[in-house]
This record gives sequence, structure tokens and C-alpha cells, in this order.
Amino acid sequence: MNFPQQHTLQQIATIIQSEFVGDKDFPVWGMNEIHVVREGDIVFVDHPKYYDKALNSAATVILINKNVECPKGKALLISDDPFRDFNKLTTFFKPFKNSTQQISASAEVGERTTIQPNVFIGNHVRIGKNCIIHSNVSIYDHTFIGDNVTIHAGTVLGGDAFYYKNRPEGFDKLKSGGKVVIEDNVDIGAACTIDRGVTGETTIGEGSKIDNQVQIGHDTIIGKKCLIASQVGIAGCVVIEDEVTIWGQVGITSGIIIGKKAVISAQSGVSKSLAGNTSYFGTPADSFRKKYKEIASIRLIPSLIEKIDKL
Repeated sequence: MNFPQQHTLQQIATIIQSEFVGDKDFPVWGMNEIHVVREGDIVFVDHPKYYDKALNSAATVILINKNVECPKGKALLISDDPFRDFNKLTTFFKPFKNSTQQISASAEVGERTTIQPNVFIGNHVRIGKNCIIHSNVSIYDHTFIGDNVTIHAGTVLGGDAFYYKNRPEGFDKLKSGGKVVIEDNVDIGAACTIDRGVTGETTIGEGSKIDNQVQIGHDTIIGKKCLIASQVGIAGCVVIEDEVTIWGQVGITSGIIIGKKAVISAQSGVSKSLAGNTSYFGTPADSFRKKYKEIASIRLIPSLIEKIDKL
């Protein structure tokens, strides 16, 4: 998430009332999660297990709960609760803004785009040309939709990320300040839910087609010309490369990569990254050939037990 303008380290420290290590005029341009950070960004870390990853990331400001040695060219924000203070920054730079209109005055809708009754379009939404948005679709703030996109009834774009910290008093939600980007020539079925990024973008690539009742988690990137059948659940921070086919009721865990032109059969459970140009099925999902061998071996077990009993 980029800030509207450059801020200084001291200005950011003042917002969250924290100490800092580094030049007070050190430039800060934005904030992001670890997997999408860039130079000039703030990243937060609150567990020693991940200190090195954060300190050696592209981020140049580390919001951290311990005063550690600061790498050259970087700065620290010292906080007793980095999760809480990351939320403070999200609220400060991307506060929730109420919309009193069905189509926000700040939304932009392209030529020859059809908006059916009972559609909600939030603040700073951009919709391209020749789109069809069917009834009861909700498009939350800062969603960008390209040209020639069709979205069927009941779909929600831009819901919050499912991301919580387990505290003694209950679950604490990490606030979402990112967006959803739908590229040109995408079709999205009925009753789908596509969550916005925490700080970055959840992206559906050009020409991809999504069936009904599909859930896509925060910061996931789906490539071009993908086919995703109904009732697929994709967790956050997944990368699905171009021309991947995912059949019905597949579940995909967070933070993995599905290679180009992979095919995942129905009701498979994907718990690790999968190479492209291969067909997969089963739970955990694996190549067709390997799974068929496993099934064939399992079918032999009763006859093997019977032979053992006769010995």
C-alpha cells in the first residue's frame, strides 16, 4: 500500500507513538506484508523466528518488538505490539469511509457498461467499458475492474482478509487496506467472494473464467486464462500461474504456487506448491500416475491380508 505522499520516519513514529532507530528524516513511502514489500515500505514482525526474514527483506523500515541491530540503509520502529501498530497505520492511511449512495460519487463506470438493480459500488471503484454487473453484486472500495468483464448476481468483491492474531482475550483482526484487481475479459460467476489484499492486491488475470461459489483469499494472484470450477476455496497469498484449470471443490492452502497449465481434479486438497504442465488429484494432491499407483496398492491390501491369515 503506497502512501499518498512521502512521510518521514519521525512522522510515522508519531502516528503510532513509538520509538525509532534511524535518521528522523528517513523516507517512508508505504507499508506492506512481507511477501510484497518494496524499498521504502514498512513491514511488521513480532516473533523472533521471523526477525531475519523481515530485516533482510526489501522493506527499509521494520516495525519490530525488540531493538535489534539495524541493517545498513534501513530503520526500525520499536513497538511493544507491532500487529496493533500496523493496524493503526492502516486505519490512518486507509480509513473506512461510509458510502451513502448505491453507486458512490467517487466511482468511475466506463462506457456501455450495464449496472443491474441493487448493485452496490463503493468509493474509488473503477469499472471499465462493456461490462455487465448483475443484480445484488457488492463491489467494495478501491476495486479496479477492466473492460469486458461479467460479474453474476450475489458476488462480493473486496471483502476483508481472513487474518487474525490469537490473543488471550480473543481473535484480533488484521485490518485490510489493499484492493481487488479484475483484468480485462474476466467472467465471475454467482455468489463468489474475492477478498482484497491486506496491503497489496488480489488479482484475477486477463481472460480467466470463474464459476459460481468460488472463494479467493487475500493477496492471491490468479494468472491469465485460468478456469476455476464451482466451490473451489483458495486461501490467501497463493500464486496461480497462467492457464491453470481447477475443477470443483478443490481446496488450496495459503502461500503456495501452482505452475502454468497445471490441472487439478475435483475434490483435491492442495497443501504444497505444484509444478506446471501436470495433472493432479487426491488429498494431498499429487500427479495422476502416482495417485493411481497408490490406489491400486491400497486395493491389494485385503487380498494380501487374506493370504497372510492363511499362512
